[in-house]
Amino acid sequence: MEVLLTKIIQEFPVIETVGNTTRIIRNVVRASNEIFYNEDITWISDKNSDMIQSIQNGCVICSYLVSRDNFQSGCTYLIVNNPRLYFLNVVKHFFMEEETPEISTKSVIHPTVKIGEGVTIRAGVIIERDCIIGNNTSIDSNTVIKKGTIIGNRVKIGANNTIGGDGFGYEKNESGQYEFIPHLGNVLIEDDVEIGNNTAIDRAVLGSTILRKNSKIDNLVHIAHGVDIGENSMVIANSMIAGSVSLGKNVWVAPSASVLNKLTIGDNAVVGMGAIVLKPVTAGQTVVGNPAKDLQNLKAK
Repeated sequence: MEVLLTKIIQEFPVIETVGNTTRIIRNVVRASNEIFYNEDITWISDKNSDMIQSIQNGCVICSYLVSRDNFQSGCTYLIVNNPRLYFLNVVKHFFMEEETPEISTKSVIHPTVKIGEGVTIRAGVIIERDCIIGNNTSIDSNTVIKKGTIIGNRVKIGANNTIGGDGFGYEKNESGQYEFIPHLGNVLIEDDVEIGNNTAIDRAVLGSTILRKNSKIDNLVHIAHGVDIGENSMVIANSMIAGSVSLGKNVWVAPSASVLNKLTIGDNAVVGMGAIVLKPVTAGQTVVGNPAKDLQNLKAK
C-alpha cells in the first residue's frame, strides 16, 4: 500500500506540518524501530518524546508539546492534538484491507436466525435458534451464540467465545441440596460493541444481560447473568463482573479486577488492576486494591 502524504493531510487535517509533505508513505511502523525509511510513518506520545531524536527519516506524528529542537531535517512532522488517535485514523483509513463479508459453509446456523447485511461468520461458529445478527457484524471462528441472543450493527466478536450460556445460579432445597435456577433471559449486545477472544457472557435469569453501545470487552473476561455494561465502557483481560452488576457510562475496569454481584459502578469510574470490589463505586471514583478502596483517600494517608 502506498499513499501520498498530502492525501493523508487532506483526509485528516493537522495543526501544522514541518518538513517535506510531498513524500510517499508505504509503511506504518513503531517508534521503537531501529531503522526508519523515507516511506515510513509513526507516532510519538508526549511521554516518549525523547525518542523523536533517534528518528532520522520518514514521517512522525506528534503533538504541539514536543520540542522543535529535537526535530530532524530528514523527517516530516505532522503536529496534531492527539497523535495516537491520528495514527489510528490513518491506519484504519489507508492501510487496513477491507474484509469481504462471508458466511462460512463450516458454520452451523439455526434456520430461525435472522442475519442482516454485510455479516461475516467464520468457520466453526454455532448460532442457535431465535438469534438476531445486525448489519456489518463479524463473528470469528468457533464462537458459540446461544439461543435468543440479539446482536446489533457493526459488532465485532472474536474467536472461541460463548455468548448467552446459562449463568452460575443455584438455590438450596429443603434437603440442603443445590438446585439449578433456570435462566430464561438472553444477552443483548447493542451497536458497535467489540468482544475479544475466549470470553464468556451469560444470559440473564430473567430479562437481559446487556452490553450497551460502543462498550469494549477484552479477552478472557467473564460477564455473569443479568449484568448491564454501560455505553463506552471497557472491561479488560481476566476481569470478572458478577451477576446483576450495573456499570455506568465510560467505566474502565482494569485487568484481573473482580466486582461482587449486585453492585453499581457509577459513570466515569475506574476500577484498578486486580481490584476486588465489594462495595458500590460512585461516579468518577477510582478504586484500587483488595478490598478495593478509594484512591484519593489512600493518597491522603
